[in-house]
Amino acid sequence: MASEVFYRKWRPQVLAELVGQEPVVETLRRAVESRKIAHAYLFCGPRGTGKTSTGRILAKAVNCPNQTGGEPCNGCSICRSITEGRAPDVIEIDAASNRGIDEIRSLREKVHYAPNLARYKVYIIDEVHMLTEAASNALLKTLEEPPPHVIFVLATTEPHKVLPTIMSRCQRFNFRRLAQGAIVDKLKLICQQEDINVGLDSLKLIAQAATGSLRDAENLLQQLVAYYGNQIDFDQIRMALGFSKDLRVGELAKCIANGDILRGLQIINSVDNDGMDLHQFNLGLVEYLRGLLLVKAGSEEAVDVTAENLAEMKSVVAGVDLERLLGATKLFAGIDFRTHNYSTLPLELALVDCVLSSMPEEPTSIASPESVKPTIASGVLAKAHEETEFVAANEAETSETKASQGIDYVRGRWKEFIQSLRGEGSNGNLDAFLRSACEPMALEDDTLTLGFYYSFHKEKIEDPKYRYLVERKLQEVFGQSYKLKCILVNLKRKVPPQTQSPLIKAALEMGAEISD
Repeated sequence: MASEVFYRKWRPQVLAELVGQEPVVETLRRAVESRKIAHAYLFCGPRGTGKTSTGRILAKAVNCPNQTGGEPCNGCSICRSITEGRAPDVIEIDAASNRGIDEIRSLREKVHYAPNLARYKVYIIDEVHMLTEAASNALLKTLEEPPPHVIFVLATTEPHKVLPTIMSRCQRFNFRRLAQGAIVDKLKLICQQEDINVGLDSLKLIAQAATGSLRDAENLLQQLVAYYGNQIDFDQIRMALGFSKDLRVGELAKCIANGDILRGLQIINSVDNDGMDLHQFNLGLVEYLRGLLLVKAGSEEAVDVTAENLAEMKSVVAGVDLERLLGATKLFAGIDFRTHNYSTLPLELALVDCVLSSMPEEPTSIASPESVKPTIASGVLAKAHEETEFVAANEAETSETKASQGIDYVRGRWKEFIQSLRGEGSNGNLDAFLRSACEPMALEDDTLTLGFYYSFHKEKIEDPKYRYLVERKLQEVFGQSYKLKCILVNLKRKVPPQTQSPLIKAALEMGAEISD
């Protein structure tokens, strides 16, 4: 008989066993104990943080005839049947695969039937945001007038996609990512019970790789046990998870702090050339940047490093302002490698962008490539960060006087508009996709044409969710609504062959010009 996977075998069976969700636990426990049960709950939070497990525990608690202090007894027939997944009155629905109107109509017909054995019928709908619009509206009708014997538990990782009318009819609970310490404690318990010999540093490495998801951490532990057996050392875990043992994470963080793009690009590409997992490398970088942020803010006691490493981190942040560290941490933490097929581009863009955003405002002209080698970063990047002088083709001859004045006004305030986009977008870096990546080309009636140099930036802004944010911000800044039209334009200047260094390539892609 196959052994049960860890995340199922060690799933919490009472509210007290839930890891890292104390506010949720206490509120639900008191509600069950006082019998003040809501008819619908919405559990929101990242994957692997206990949402569906909490739904099952709640189903046991409200139906257990022996519940004490808001907790199920786990010994009665009702509790055992729910734990074993055979209770007819607890229905789990995966909305990702049952998302249509027909499934919800079937649910609406069945909710009116009385429970078979329990006091309440409990419907647990996972990933409820995946329901179609028609299905969501059908579910809403049931939530508006639910039978007294039915409780709904809706779980989602993306609450912003749930209909506001559904959310308003539920009690919402936010599940947070688990702290590494909480994950380590649970893994220690599992290792003790399963007779697995793993050191504390190794468990910390697993917790770091899990990024706040206990289920991911438990799965990683089981994979390691399957490969190495019950005796696992630190180096085996480091190699299996793709973590770097060298100092390149710290070196890249120094490059970010010092604005050294050339060396930073070299480090990123050396990591890629060595076959390292870029996702794991970035996780280590974000953790290191977080440490620098805490040290700079005066909270060094929260950084779990040796005294030598702490001293080095203090020297790194000595000449760096808090804003740069904050911006860098946000940029690298927001990288999603799933959309880039593990290329180095996201890391390179984040590096260049966080340096550009902290460059001084004064423009710096660029002489010949040979003369700028000693100070290539400061020269090229200061130029790239400043508002570049855009060449507006077909402007003076073809546009009417009124339209010309309109586009000149937009160009004159373009830098102000780009700054207003800071913090917008799913990762808070929408401004990076417009800064030095495009220019206002024309304004005809209420249509603003933006000319993009690269399809990457153009396609990003054409995404409906980003287009909406940009158009909304245009109205806020300019006081009138504009519709966006995105086109590709050619860069006006050819790059001499001798300038094809990684640094100059990166700067040119961000909008810099070769002045001589």
